[in-house]
Amino acid sequence: MKIFNSITRKKEDFVTVEENKVSMYVCGATVYDYIHIGNARPYVIFDTVRRYLEYKGYDVNYVQNFTDVDDKIINRAISENTTMNLVSEKYIDEATKDIELLNIKKPTHAPKVTEEIPEIIEMIEGLIDKDHAYTKNGDVYFHTRSFEGYGKLSKRNLEDLEMGSRVDINLNKKDPTDFVLWKARKEGEPFWDSPWGEGRPGWHIECSAMAKKYLGDTIDIHAGGEDLIFPHHENEIAQSECANGRPFAKYWLHNGFINIDNEKMSKSKGNFFTLRDIANEFSYEVVRFFILTAHYRSPINFSSELLKSAETSLERISTCLGNIKFIIENCTSKNITDSERDKIEESKRFRLEFIASMDDDFNTADAISLIFELVRFANTNTTHDSSKEFATQIYTEINDLCNILGIVTTRDKEEDASEEIERLIEERQQAKKNKDFKEADKIRDTLLEMGIMLEDTRQGVRWSRVK
Repeated sequence: MKIFNSITRKKEDFVTVEENKVSMYVCGATVYDYIHIGNARPYVIFDTVRRYLEYKGYDVNYVQNFTDVDDKIINRAISENTTMNLVSEKYIDEATKDIELLNIKKPTHAPKVTEEIPEIIEMIEGLIDKDHAYTKNGDVYFHTRSFEGYGKLSKRNLEDLEMGSRVDINLNKKDPTDFVLWKARKEGEPFWDSPWGEGRPGWHIECSAMAKKYLGDTIDIHAGGEDLIFPHHENEIAQSECANGRPFAKYWLHNGFINIDNEKMSKSKGNFFTLRDIANEFSYEVVRFFILTAHYRSPINFSSELLKSAETSLERISTCLGNIKFIIENCTSKNITDSERDKIEESKRFRLEFIASMDDDFNTADAISLIFELVRFANTNTTHDSSKEFATQIYTEINDLCNILGIVTTRDKEEDASEEIERLIEERQQAKKNKDFKEADKIRDTLLEMGIMLEDTRQGVRWSRVK
């Protein structure tokens, strides 16, 4: 398996620190509002990476944090005349709901910054002791020139960064490129005690401390959006490697941006969409599917038209599985034929090509194309005359590949059906037996108004939802 490493800018063979185990840290949301479509992409992408690694047999220790102390959270609390804790707790709860609806697996650990203050302070103390950090007026700064490798992820050099930073001169810093590890207390802001006085941690140090606590000094994969490459991930590397004395992460994975109608998403442009906004028109299953239709490193354009296309595509898979399931439940032939055995052998190539696509830097776009090829194969070769064993194997194969990507294709129709729908279908059947075809047609029309379409087959009545 090969993955693209952002720090080397090339695909590399994937070799873990510890055999058959993967340590993976993914930067999570800053919880001051509902998560938006841009937040959703890294959640979906790196959950899919995790799922595939687990499918390949790795034991994945997956850590994704919540940043619950930040200027934006504090400002939100002030504007709503409440506390930072209440704001962050509210939006952690709301984010968790959205994440679950996207079919994101729970992380092994989901730390919050406010619960990791002792570890953050300990790391800062170590950096000061090693002369990589210094204090000034209650603040603590990391001295970038003390780390020879600064800029190796973003490919920026300190001289260029210094020229760009002089417009915002901070007299507390030894060097304009130094960054804050600990902020001295300000009036009205939350604070914690520390060796340097009351204050709160800077943004970058939190992830270094949490990665060390839950994953160790050197981790396999660190991931996030490409907007985090600089300064956040660059600063994480500097802090962690100076504190721990060894490489921080073997592989850096970064997803591309989401554009809205070919423009960068921005509240000022009025093209900012939370997942809750999108869910008014499209399901979370469609959003996940849409995100996976592009390679994770590529930018992806978001629009209602593209989501509608994704919805139609997902429905194709769902319809195929629904048809096969109906055949399984109603087929009369149970013994598999030699021809069907040959078809099953032929179908195995789809999984092999699917795996080859995912082994090539988690290429979900090509992997989904292979699922559709398998769907076309199923539609052609699975009929009402198929054996139960053949239909079951084809159904399982499609479902398995979708599950690897976390794609939800169908809800169980029996569970999804309400008692009223079942009652109306039974009444229609009874009306037909009584040759009351006018009543039967009336019931069919009633169901159609409810979004339920009926299909009379020789195996019985099938129903499906229509838009």
